[in-house]
Amino acid sequence: MPSQQVKKVVLAYSGGLDTSVILKWLQEEYRCEVVTFTADLGQGEDIEPAREKAKLLGIKDIFIEDLREEFVKDYVFPMFRANALYEGLYLLGTSIARPLIAKRQIEIAREVGADAVSHGATGKGNDQVRFELGYYALQPDIKVIAPWREWDLASRTKLIAYAEANQIPVPKDKRGEAPFSVDANLLHISAEGKVLEDPALPPEEYVFSRTVSPEDAPDTAEHINIQFKSGDPVAINGKDMSPATLLTELNRLGGKHGIGRLDLVENRFVGMKSRGIYETPGGTVLLAARRAVESLTLDRGAAHLKDELMPRYAELVYNGFWFAPEREMLQAAIDNCQHMVNGEVTLKLYKGNIIIVGRSSPNSLYSEDLVTFEEGATDYDHHDAHGFIRLNALRLRVNEMARRKMKP
Repeated sequence: MPSQQVKKVVLAYSGGLDTSVILKWLQEEYRCEVVTFTADLGQGEDIEPAREKAKLLGIKDIFIEDLREEFVKDYVFPMFRANALYEGLYLLGTSIARPLIAKRQIEIAREVGADAVSHGATGKGNDQVRFELGYYALQPDIKVIAPWREWDLASRTKLIAYAEANQIPVPKDKRGEAPFSVDANLLHISAEGKVLEDPALPPEEYVFSRTVSPEDAPDTAEHINIQFKSGDPVAINGKDMSPATLLTELNRLGGKHGIGRLDLVENRFVGMKSRGIYETPGGTVLLAARRAVESLTLDRGAAHLKDELMPRYAELVYNGFWFAPEREMLQAAIDNCQHMVNGEVTLKLYKGNIIIVGRSSPNSLYSEDLVTFEEGATDYDHHDAHGFIRLNALRLRVNEMARRKMKP
């Protein structure tokens, strides 16, 4: 029996085999009431069947919520204001979903008087860290139950045997080992494990579901226009859209043209390297467009400092520190410059490529008069460059003269 008594637990419940087994295991091992929470983050599947499955297992309090707008507005868009890329490539699609799920679990726990929360993340990956850092940041005294670190159901065979012994329906496609593990939300879909574990072997085409192969993408390029206000996208081709609707449309456009595929070997927070296959079509288009409008509107010093802060910001999100004070400090610094990031960007999408073909902004710092090769630059005197260069070269000249004195 568990060492700590639990009265009521809120389980992050997908309705799949693993979390259905966890649900029953919690009832048996902890002899407590289980409350289920299922979030629609745009994973692209009907989540209502989770309600019926929970009812079949005797659950009374069932929470099924559409969090797509909150996910994009309060999590994805703030992260994109930082232009965040983990290890220079990964758009953090899985990482950014965990804080919202954790937050809502804690809110439900308070609402129903639960003294524990539980998740279905394994004991080998990053998600256990992300969920639990979120729980503890928001409710320091919460009890966390991580079944994969406690039980002995270490194989698919044992999991299915347990399910059958407890009248938990086992879908036919779950009886064999899945070829790889999948995580999906409105920002991305990822695949890892099993047939993808050898990084020397390319992924088969059946692994991809949100993007066509660039070779099979349309032979005609498509031009799109994205409008920005205070750093966030607000419209596509002149049509205003809500955050979730806009990202959905960018996913459609990017996926159609084979944009957003990534095959990455990354460094997990828990200490090992792993190989993931990611599809982030809308996010990839959005990042390119954001950087284009920022190139017009951000001062050089602000833009360069922002790029220096980005790797640290991305690492915090990847490792699960969304609610940490340092992430909030970085967010405040980043957001402070975004009031200037207004305008629109025109992009050409073609066979996996994003080509910027135009950008404009009412806050543009770009001056044709200053950069022209013709006469007429009113605020620039060519003669000033001489002193500027001499002053910047001073330390270089002093260093070289010192080196010459050292030579025998």
